[in-house]
Amino acid sequence: MRRIFLPWAASALFLLGRVMASEEKELGEALQLQIINFNFETVKVTWNASEYSGTNLTFLLKLSGNEAYRPCSKYTLQQGYTAGCLLEVEKDAVLHFSIRNGTQPLLSKSLWISNYLKPRSLSDLSFQWHQGAVTVTCSDLWYKGLVYEIQHKSTFDTEWQSKEAKTCNVTLDSLDAEKCYFFRARVKTLESSYGSDTYPSDWSEVIHQQRGKLTDLCRENSLFPNFILVAGMVTFLIASLLLLPLWKLRRVKKVLMPSVPDPRFTFSGLFESHQGNFQEWIKDTQNVAHLNKMEDGEQESIPEEAAVVQLAEMSVTAVTSPVYRQTEEEEVTGEPGQLPRQPPQDGEVVSLGDFTFVTSDNSYVRF
Repeated sequence: MRRIFLPWAASALFLLGRVMASEEKELGEALQLQIINFNFETVKVTWNASEYSGTNLTFLLKLSGNEAYRPCSKYTLQQGYTAGCLLEVEKDAVLHFSIRNGTQPLLSKSLWISNYLKPRSLSDLSFQWHQGAVTVTCSDLWYKGLVYEIQHKSTFDTEWQSKEAKTCNVTLDSLDAEKCYFFRARVKTLESSYGSDTYPSDWSEVIHQQRGKLTDLCRENSLFPNFILVAGMVTFLIASLLLLPLWKLRRVKKVLMPSVPDPRFTFSGLFESHQGNFQEWIKDTQNVAHLNKMEDGEQESIPEEAAVVQLAEMSVTAVTSPVYRQTEEEEVTGEPGQLPRQPPQDGEVVSLGDFTFVTSDNSYVRF
């Protein structure tokens, strides 16, 4: 009877173990883990237990197979509930841990902490300039399997340029010492040494170098004022080229079509009272200007603004003879003169101030 029971008991225990492992796997899938090994100094294990919100989960761990599990001594909290554990380490080791909800195991694992390594950031960079190149050096970390990446860019570059080496001794070529450069560095792990779940270190503080010396700040927008100056000059040049033809066109228009003086200001009342009818205006102004004599025989001074109208019937020969005599005198003396205008025949000569008109029935001529 005992021989019959033992095979059945072994099968039952095996099936029970399979069921418990399957349940633990399903429960573990509900936990999203993140493990970071900070430079073999601190290991941080965090979880996102969305199905166990509002529950304080327990984290048990050990760093050696011979040790007993011990509870986490430093939890990280999220909204007042446990969400991770911080533990101190000194070297690479196998971490055995179990996450439980009370006494119920949710997830158990054993893994090398080096698979989740994140090296520390570099902070002691030094620069040696020599003939268009600079050598960047720093202290190597104590463990191997690392890649040191140095990035740089000038104020004229938009993207960083990288160069890597297995030691922190990197030479960057084709640099202009007169330019201001930005430098930064970080450490990465080799996948062949630590796997694909590692993290690169944080970037070091950006260092500014110009003419081989450390400077506080590089002006990244140093091209901006020059750009404004060039853009302003181009805009001014284009505006000048556009306005020059307009200015020339205006001058040509002024030569071809000179402005005609408005008679409104010369002949007062011509348009206001007579709507431009010159004959009516002449008749109306004949009785306006008179020569007044003072009782004591002295003439009063005539204002300059007053217009004197003299109306006389003259024959064509009487009108034109003085003009022709003046022209003949100019020809004899050789002095240039203007050609005389021919007044219309049978007209009336009207003098108004400095202007003289010859009027007819339907027109008038000024000369």
